[in-house]
Amino acid sequence: MQFAGSEAPPANCIGSPGNGRAPDDDDNHKLSTIAAEEERPVKRIISLSMLATLMFVFCVLTGAFAQSRRVIIDTDPGIDDAMAILLALNSPELKVEALSVVAGNVETWQGLENALKIVSLANRCDVTVAAGAQHPLNQKLITAQYWHGPNGLAGVELPASKCKADPRFSPDLIIELVHKYPHEITLIPVGPLTNIALAVSKDPSIVPLVKNIVIMGGSITGGNVDGAAEANIYNDPEAASIVFNAGWTVTMVGSDIGERTLITRKYLDDLQQLHGPESDFVYQLADFYLTRSEKSGYSGAAMYDPLAVGTAIDPTLVALKDMHVDVETRGEFTRGETVANRMGSDEKNVLHGDHYEIEGVIELKPNARVATASDAERFLNLFISRIKGK
Repeated sequence: MQFAGSEAPPANCIGSPGNGRAPDDDDNHKLSTIAAEEERPVKRIISLSMLATLMFVFCVLTGAFAQSRRVIIDTDPGIDDAMAILLALNSPELKVEALSVVAGNVETWQGLENALKIVSLANRCDVTVAAGAQHPLNQKLITAQYWHGPNGLAGVELPASKCKADPRFSPDLIIELVHKYPHEITLIPVGPLTNIALAVSKDPSIVPLVKNIVIMGGSITGGNVDGAAEANIYNDPEAASIVFNAGWTVTMVGSDIGERTLITRKYLDDLQQLHGPESDFVYQLADFYLTRSEKSGYSGAAMYDPLAVGTAIDPTLVALKDMHVDVETRGEFTRGETVANRMGSDEKNVLHGDHYEIEGVIELKPNARVATASDAERFLNLFISRIKGK
């Protein structure tokens, strides 16, 4: 299986922070051999330390120490949202600029309270947290306490937050940050796409300024709400249609891939070996989530939102395929479905008298990179290690 190209730095830079190790005896032997084999006098005086320095400079020039990527997580916290947020906050590859709260798993006020408590638990009051849309664009809100518990966090009551909410409307905050950091911001929406749709509708100029957008939403093999639709898209299909047609390329990590990336009791046992505020909280969330999933006949709990964050950290965790994706907004049985065209074209039908004839095809420009598989074990090991602080 081939996985998507990675932004990870070169892994062969001896003794550099990008590699995470100091030169060992084998490395020094190689460097000694290189120096010994060089016959020209001017080369013989190059010491091992100078060679190491040259390699260090090479690593810098080739991007081994790339800066953390700025991200905004748009979220409706949410058990798996909370796990996704903590994964992001514990990953050096990402610099979380803001949490933008949207109505979804819980109402916006509850989501804002949850988001503030999560960043407080992580001692990250430097992260801006702001509330956004309180309802979908064109329908009533559907909340999901059945899956997430009465407060959205499995009924776990975290301490009161030491962090304060930003007074700005989060779609406006998104616009401001994208203009402040052009071509640097990756958006990671893991809830309904209402806030993102409001932002791009108000200021379409942000679209080319966004570095990347990685969503948890949609599916190309059937839904988790009904036979067709995934929950985040189903909760605001009109917003999703705006986002997919905004003019950028959406990286879509759908429910079908999340449902093949399952956290099981084995991983919870590993997590429980190290106690701390964050790891204990995630254990409680995952235990509730897994128990609910097991009662519903599943062997594990789908890591929907964390996998989207994982994809932003390391794109090689998923296999991606370019497709054109439309969102169904009118179907009686298919409202909220993400209709992915795997062929890249539609048949061209031309009217001839009382019937149509196929006269070739109409090429479709891809608007999405759709995840079709995940390296589940590698992702889950990454998730557990980051939550444990390793």
